[in-house]
Amino acid sequence: ARVRIVALPDLGPGEDIVQFVERRRAENRSDGEVCDEIGALVDSVSDFDSGSVASNSQKGLLAFSSYPRQSQEARWPVPLGSAALHGLAGEFVRLVAPHTESDPVALLAQLLLGVGNIIGRGPHFRIEADEHPARLNLVLTGETSQGRKGTSWGHVRGLLALADPEWERGCFASGMSSGEGLIWAVRDPVSKLVRKSKKDPEPVLRVVDQGVADKRLLVFEGEFASVLRVLQRDGNTLSAVVRNAWDSGKLKILTKNSPATATGAHISIVAHVTKDEALRYLDRTELGNGFANRFLWICVRRSKLLALGGNVPGDEFNALAARIRERLELARGLERIEFDEEALANWKQSYSVLAAERGGLLGAVTARAPSQVLRLAIVYAVIDGARLIHAPHLHAALEVWRYADDSAKYIFGTALGNAAAEAILQALRQNLGGTDRTQIRELFSNNKSGAEIDRALSELAAGGLAVSRMVPTNGRSRELWSATTETTLTTKVSA
Repeated sequence: ARVRIVALPDLGPGEDIVQFVERRRAENRSDGEVCDEIGALVDSVSDFDSGSVASNSQKGLLAFSSYPRQSQEARWPVPLGSAALHGLAGEFVRLVAPHTESDPVALLAQLLLGVGNIIGRGPHFRIEADEHPARLNLVLTGETSQGRKGTSWGHVRGLLALADPEWERGCFASGMSSGEGLIWAVRDPVSKLVRKSKKDPEPVLRVVDQGVADKRLLVFEGEFASVLRVLQRDGNTLSAVVRNAWDSGKLKILTKNSPATATGAHISIVAHVTKDEALRYLDRTELGNGFANRFLWICVRRSKLLALGGNVPGDEFNALAARIRERLELARGLERIEFDEEALANWKQSYSVLAAERGGLLGAVTARAPSQVLRLAIVYAVIDGARLIHAPHLHAALEVWRYADDSAKYIFGTALGNAAAEAILQALRQNLGGTDRTQIRELFSNNKSGAEIDRALSELAAGGLAVSRMVPTNGRSRELWSATTETTLTTKVSA
């Protein structure tokens, strides 16, 4: 963390930021104006050597620590960087983007998912005992239905249909409504005990359904809100099956009436939803149980207005499809994929950031960052015709994940999944001067236990959303909690 020492003006002996804020309010300053003034004071000083704090003899100084955290106001993701437009995937985006209203990131993300599904579960990266194939799920999220999400998928499907016509004809589905239905689409052969004849009562095991030979399946859900509503039904098994499909591809439901199983399933899901629908129908159970973090959440919006549509050059489009087909053929014999030396060094540097724990629902949605990056890197390597993950493949995957991470911040904000913590955070943001324990208890009409409030405050602190400080009084010191801003108060320094 970087520390700066800021002298707040007009403070008397023993006074701190509480009195500073109160005086500014008495001058009819808004809280926003007060925050701006404090921010300007922080910006006016240089980083401070924290080792010299103890020897500082000035009064009325405040130490501020500045560190990255989510803004209280949701921001649209920073545009996708050029690193993500590596290889043939980047060529596809640059070829199509000028001729469509679709968001370039929608074109890229869906192409990566589609290629990952076509190559199947052969190419994979191993982490301990777990295998990570190029199996991805994706939710394109727009502000409204005008995000041109469906248009972007049409371009991607058209390219992949030329690259692998057999896959395009036989490996598509839509309309997910139950776990049993999803398993049935990639089922193994089904055998039952049946009698040979009425005269021979001894049953024998016979195959009554040949199952599905090709275990690749791409599920397209243009109205993901309908699927999210299905998840809320009591007894629905879809969430558990989707999670297992992403993890291992071994699918089975232990019910008497659902004998179908699937092994080696390679299922990818492309879903389109608006932000409002995602927030309305994706309940805290699915956010917390791992359903949501098995998807890449990607914000998309209309990139431009084309009154008569676009016209992608057909010859160039067909030539690109042929080159992708060649790379897909090269991938058919691939199994375990590893990093080259440079990529491995970069991965080790990135891993601690990817694996860092976060609080709240945002942390739950982004909890599988390392696995998602590995899977994306495999796709970039395969589409490059490589047998190792090289540094540009990893850099491209990290940039796609960065955009997905920013998207998750925009969609899910600072939602915590803890109603008490959210209520406290809202109150802290309305009271810049700080809120003590008594005031926090009164938020809940004294109906929350001390342990519940402690957990809520701990979650806010762990997520970087709130900080506490002790304020001297004539008696026992008073603990005050405040919501963090981009620059966060950490301690008071006085002689």
